[in-house]
Amino acid sequence: MVKKISLFFLLITIVSCATTEKRELSLNLKVHKEVLPNGLTVLIMENKRLPIFSYYTFYDVGGRHEEKGITGASHYLEHLMFKGAKKYGPGRFDGLIEGSGGFSNAYTTFDSTVYHENMPKEALNTIIDMEADRMVNLLLIPQTFESERQVVLEERKQRYENRPMGRLFLTMMQAVFEKTPYGGSVIGEIEDIKNVTRDQIYNYFKKFYAPNNAVLVIVGDVDTKKTMDEIKAKYGPLRASTEMVEIKKRMDDPKLYRHQGRYNRDIHLKGQSPTPLFMLVTKGEPLGTRKSYVVDLLSSVVGDGASSYLSGLYVINKDPMLASISVGHYTLKKNGVFYMIGHSLKREHPEKIKQTLLKRMDVICDEAITERALRKTKNQYFMSYLGGLRSNAGAARFLGNFEFYHGDYNYYKKEWDAYNSITSEEIKKACREVFKKDQFMFLSIWDQHSGGIKDEK
Repeated sequence: MVKKISLFFLLITIVSCATTEKRELSLNLKVHKEVLPNGLTVLIMENKRLPIFSYYTFYDVGGRHEEKGITGASHYLEHLMFKGAKKYGPGRFDGLIEGSGGFSNAYTTFDSTVYHENMPKEALNTIIDMEADRMVNLLLIPQTFESERQVVLEERKQRYENRPMGRLFLTMMQAVFEKTPYGGSVIGEIEDIKNVTRDQIYNYFKKFYAPNNAVLVIVGDVDTKKTMDEIKAKYGPLRASTEMVEIKKRMDDPKLYRHQGRYNRDIHLKGQSPTPLFMLVTKGEPLGTRKSYVVDLLSSVVGDGASSYLSGLYVINKDPMLASISVGHYTLKKNGVFYMIGHSLKREHPEKIKQTLLKRMDVICDEAITERALRKTKNQYFMSYLGGLRSNAGAARFLGNFEFYHGDYNYYKKEWDAYNSITSEEIKKACREVFKKDQFMFLSIWDQHSGGIKDEK
């Protein structure tokens, strides 16, 4: 299947209407999309401004695909993917990247694992060959496997156990997404990291690393036809996974992701924080729904940035209560969480902070959501869309994320139209549904806590 689309990159048109204050997002992109017979989706966008390119590979595997006993397998594999494959053995991947003056890295989320390189144009064919090699031919050398286990354990320690905010966030995910595939850590449980075997990780690799479970995005100084010829030569012979349809059907079952978290309770953690860190959380929305866009705007209007409503009340004033406060809507592929997160300026007891915020919920929807605040937020979103396309890497992430999460890199048009069409009344309605005092969970970490859980009556 070949789909070549001449869209628009070089010209950005902004259209404002004085009566509706709506902005039309017109991005002149020129993108070639092609799906190989083995299922690999390829996006290529030429940008000849500089002799460099960015290369992103999105795999549809992350923390939510793991089972008890192998939590953290996706992240562990992310590390091991740099440690040698059949053609490019130990040390060669990093050596060739750095020797070419390039940069490579990766990241793992609950929904995906993404590998990326920024390189000079001369290295393109080498990168194609190396990425195709490690897609199916990972070595997993026993000695390297064990040494990387220690690296992952140390990362887990530094990310969560030794970092109060990290520990608070992990506890929140475990509580909000209790008994679902999102209810844990992408890095994995300590005991699983310590005990997982090479065979378990290798089987996980063979299960999920396949061309029909990946999206490849290249942006930069490349020739589309020559690049596609090289991709077909290197990736074309790779076999598709025959299990993938059944695996995705099972792992994407909405029943697995239903909210089971218990709200209207407090969770107190004793930790290394001299002043309280806190989160006030409730149910959110999965990525891509109309309501998720409404709640995104709600979170931004209420608590995004120093000029936000909550920041003005509790941070930027003559007698500040908090050192910081922000509001976010963490949208995952199958679920989401809405949260307030902050840091007390003084050794203020978390109970007082909680009660102050809950009391504000009586008026927050009417006070915070104004036409002016909504217009400012939409302008910020608009600039964020454009800002993401300033570099090859930004454009590759932009295209890749929409293709990966929505099956169409052009989906940004629908998303922007959705944001642009949302009214203040629609946000107020969602606000009243979200800000219900008995539907929040309060978490805090402080060196004065004894620890424990308090269920409200």
